[in-house]
Amino acid sequence: MEPFVKHTGKTALLNRKNVDTDQIIPKQFLTKIEKTGFGKHLFQDWRYLPDGSENPQFELNEDRFINATILVTGDNFGCGSSREHAPWALLDYGFRAIISTSFADIFYNNCFKNGILLIKVTPDELSKLMAELENGDGIEFEIDLEKQIVSTPGGTSISFNIDEFKKENLLKGMDQISWSLQHLPKIESFEQDQKTSRPWLWD
Repeated sequence: MEPFVKHTGKTALLNRKNVDTDQIIPKQFLTKIEKTGFGKHLFQDWRYLPDGSENPQFELNEDRFINATILVTGDNFGCGSSREHAPWALLDYGFRAIISTSFADIFYNNCFKNGILLIKVTPDELSKLMAELENGDGIEFEIDLEKQIVSTPGGTSISFNIDEFKKENLLKGMDQISWSLQHLPKIESFEQDQKTSRPWLWD
């Protein structure tokens, strides 16, 4: 997993509330367990017309938001089913961070497990960020995870809270498996002790 320390990137605006995981990645594309290849189907039903061409009315198809790596969006993003493919699709598309007032709980945790930083802001703070994006073109936000600050070219600076464990894992680029492997010597020692004291468990 790629570490997240400080990130500056083009920022896209998806001013929609209650975006569920079936809109993020529709169920017909949940056909494999690899984490790659889902980005092309992100927001499939909004992003493409029935003939397969890009929908010019969809926000992320606007030139000013192409290749964005930060997403600013409405309340309750990631609601619906708990599919882990949703963060996979967002990450594969290129998003490293998402800013909103609220996220569905399971989606929130799944994103952190896959290296996506989710930032919760107040409604007033979100309105300021959205207003700057609505009136700009190719705007880049800066996110400093160590200092827990979002900065914009318009002069807005927002502090955000984050669980210390999630923050540490993002800074080091660790998922749950790599975090557990930090303790590999202790795990191996425990296994060896059990093989001696309870060999029937290893038959």
